[in-house]
Amino acid sequence: MTRPTSEAASVSPKVAPGQWFRVRAPLTRRLRVLLAALSFVLPIAVWSAVSYLPFIWHPDVLISDPGEVDYFLPGMRVDKATFAHELANARAQQSALPAGQPCNPVYLPSPGAVLAAFYVSFTTPPADQNGLWLHQSLWMSIQTIFWGFVISSLIGVPLGLFCGAHSGMARLVEPFVEFFRYLPAPAFGTLAVAVLGIYSGPKIAIIVIGTLFQQILIIANTTRKSDFSLVEAALTLGSKNLRLLTHVIVPSVLPDLYRDQRILLGWAWTYLIVAELIGATTGISLFITQQARYQHYANVYAAIAMIGILGLGTDLVLAALGRKLFPWDRGNI
Repeated sequence: MTRPTSEAASVSPKVAPGQWFRVRAPLTRRLRVLLAALSFVLPIAVWSAVSYLPFIWHPDVLISDPGEVDYFLPGMRVDKATFAHELANARAQQSALPAGQPCNPVYLPSPGAVLAAFYVSFTTPPADQNGLWLHQSLWMSIQTIFWGFVISSLIGVPLGLFCGAHSGMARLVEPFVEFFRYLPAPAFGTLAVAVLGIYSGPKIAIIVIGTLFQQILIIANTTRKSDFSLVEAALTLGSKNLRLLTHVIVPSVLPDLYRDQRILLGWAWTYLIVAELIGATTGISLFITQQARYQHYANVYAAIAMIGILGLGTDLVLAALGRKLFPWDRGNI
């Protein structure tokens, strides 16, 4: 296995102007940073344009003056067709005309409203006396993800390694795992509550069910990609069974296994909301559910963004740690 030196890895490849988009074109560090920034800037720019430019898409009207329309209220949103109909009726009857401004539906707040909600959500005390602050709910969700992923990894990583290294073990385990991974984890919610109660147990169980079976297959597949020449050489020198697995196969694919775990951790986050809606409603999902019930969609977007920030932040930390642990694989971690 050829390992690039740290000096070679630090050299930025040359990219001709306009050539960065061709297949497998090398990218300079500056270009990678620029493209990564644009991946966030472009969606936010589209969102801002839709939110702040009325001629793009403002299908509703925000009522500022209801005139003599009896069911209009200040601050109410109605679609443009309804507003135009009531405006025409008011003109025909020579009554006070309603007034309003074009706006988007309540479920699509502007980036500014979401940004404000992001701050207000953390600084506003819970409405319920026994309720939790948002940071407390977020911490509970982080603990659910952590324990769910730890339990899944304690079972899935060793089992995946054995399946990837031993054909017999793979034939014994993988057919059932292949079947089970198609079963939706939320379907086990009622059973999890019956077995584990109504507190954190069912939520952690859903995270485990959602990630474990994929984890076994992914780890097994990565283990099979170990360099066969290294395995043959180790067998020739007398290494076998557990020693072959732990001293040859696992070290040869360790950076890839680490990368698999990063991807699977992100997978665990996607099960969080479903898991927290089962049994006791706590954590960040409780906040999202309550805010959606009262149509505070800016707060809902802010809470969803928090999950994304936490997930991405965790992944960036793990990527940085991976570069320290596996310096020969710096270009891929």
